[in-house]
Amino acid sequence: MLHFFYYLSIIAMTVPIESNNVLRQQYISVIDTIVNLNIGFLKFLNEGQHMLNKETPNMTPQHNDVYDFIVVGAGTAGATVAARLSENPAIKVLLIEAGSNENYLMDVPALAPYLQLSDVNWKYYTKPSDKYCLGMKNNKCHFPRGKVMGGSSAINYMIASRGTAEDYDRWAAMGNEGWAYKDVLKYFKKLETIDIPHLQSDTTYHGTNGPVHISQSPFRTPLADIFLQAGQELGYTVVDYNAENVIGFAYPQTIFINNTRMSSNRAYLHPIRDRKNLYVTRNSMVSKVLIDRRANRAIGVQFIKADQTISVFASKEIILCAGAIGSPQLLMLSGIGPFKHLTDLGIDVIRDAPVGENLMDHVSYSGLAWRVNEPLSIREQDYFRIFRNSYIMDFLLNNTGPLTSPGGIDALAFINTKQPEKHNGSPDIELMLFNFIVKSYHLSWKVLNLKNEVSQLMRNFEDNHGWSILPMLLKPKSRGRIRLLANDINVKPEINPNYYDDPEDVRTMINGIKAAINIANTKSMQAFNPQFLRDICEQYTFDSYAYWECAIRTLSVTIYHLSGTCKMAPRTDPTAVVDPKLKVVGIKRLRVVDASIMPEITSGHITLPVYMIAEKAADMIKKRWRL
Repeated sequence: MLHFFYYLSIIAMTVPIESNNVLRQQYISVIDTIVNLNIGFLKFLNEGQHMLNKETPNMTPQHNDVYDFIVVGAGTAGATVAARLSENPAIKVLLIEAGSNENYLMDVPALAPYLQLSDVNWKYYTKPSDKYCLGMKNNKCHFPRGKVMGGSSAINYMIASRGTAEDYDRWAAMGNEGWAYKDVLKYFKKLETIDIPHLQSDTTYHGTNGPVHISQSPFRTPLADIFLQAGQELGYTVVDYNAENVIGFAYPQTIFINNTRMSSNRAYLHPIRDRKNLYVTRNSMVSKVLIDRRANRAIGVQFIKADQTISVFASKEIILCAGAIGSPQLLMLSGIGPFKHLTDLGIDVIRDAPVGENLMDHVSYSGLAWRVNEPLSIREQDYFRIFRNSYIMDFLLNNTGPLTSPGGIDALAFINTKQPEKHNGSPDIELMLFNFIVKSYHLSWKVLNLKNEVSQLMRNFEDNHGWSILPMLLKPKSRGRIRLLANDINVKPEINPNYYDDPEDVRTMINGIKAAINIANTKSMQAFNPQFLRDICEQYTFDSYAYWECAIRTLSVTIYHLSGTCKMAPRTDPTAVVDPKLKVVGIKRLRVVDASIMPEITSGHITLPVYMIAEKAADMIKKRWRL
């Protein structure tokens, strides 16, 4: 094929200049583009095959097989725990994943939102509400979760942030001994290889030899620099938000390797694919934990693969890493959860526990957008150009260009809206600068599950250059819950995030919106004469409290940070599901290791905290079994 296009190029060169030089040059340009596309496509296929070759082999356990440890879920936490426990060659570890292989297409950073419409997503939706998600079909928000090797780390936006020291000190103050910042910092460093040159010398806060690579996209639009300049106008500094001071403005740190996504699968499992004592079964849906009721001890799990129901057993421990939806669902199906709720569904209760309570998430508002006349940003159609300024070509040939942007996030800011003059301590809002108008993308309408009448309003902004700033509520006071709808693993649970139940959350989010508008009103950003784009809640006076409350309840958007549903607390605390060793209270040899154990959500994106939780859990398990 490449030879064919090469000969076409030679033929083009023989076209007489006098016949039409411009036409000849255009012809040559087209042929060159096709040749380069073929080269790039072959490179892409080679990378995909190389990645497939690194996948841990898929196997199917036999009924009644016994392992030392069984890890449920190969997501951010599960891949980490399985890799660390299997470091001891005498230990047999079974890792069970409901999804399939990760593929190279999933690791193109800008494709993050597209993955939410694919089969590697569980495609959860929230319970209909009259208080939030009002602009979504049936008043239900789409809640993407990864169903694939790597879990949500394989479909997320790849932002690397740890939260603040105060977050973890607060966990410790709640009675969770060993979880203060001084205790967990070593695990953040252990998991990390910092590939950002100017941060590599900071060995106080950064690691240099861990499996998870932290870098930055080689691509930013001019908006990123302008946004940081705007922050400096307002008195903020450019910060490393994963070090001592979080409050300030920054380019995003990303979980990248070679300008592509690095999931937990790539970070922890690919390097050990030939490890003989780690067994992985994919496309395997765990339906319950098997518990010896007389001893109150977890002994195994039951799972379904290819229409077969298989039971396997663990001589040491079962470790649930199924996430903030999957882990509480499995516990409740196994008889561990709220007594009345389980009894009503005909589930035999083994232990009455507040499983599924304390649901937290970082909610955002997707409606803040500004239009400009200059081509500063990325429009949806720009991604699909091939013959001129091709973003596809940039990535295929060199791993550069806009396709390396983490879902279009160009810059971040962490602010304290209650004390805006205070530029240290804990933020309550994160602002994410997107290098496009989020509500102008057809893709966004589908991902967000927008009602037809709402997406019709958004059509006014198609083909426009501009930007969006999404404020993210970092420390929500509202709490939701997960509940079963049936005694059946195939029936998705009811998810009630309960956004904005606490009036303080409404006030903080509106303050965050005002802060975003202040940034847009700085000299730096006003230099481009941006036009603020209004579209919803026209029944209210613009910029009034009532207007913004209507707006945030209409365009409520998850930032995919579900957590807290198997709360960690001292065993004497009635809200505890797991203790500070992550052991399920009242049940021996059963732990939960994922975002569900967070007693309070951290002040940032939660992928790095989940890695940290898994690294710390692996050490605790090794210590318990003297490994």
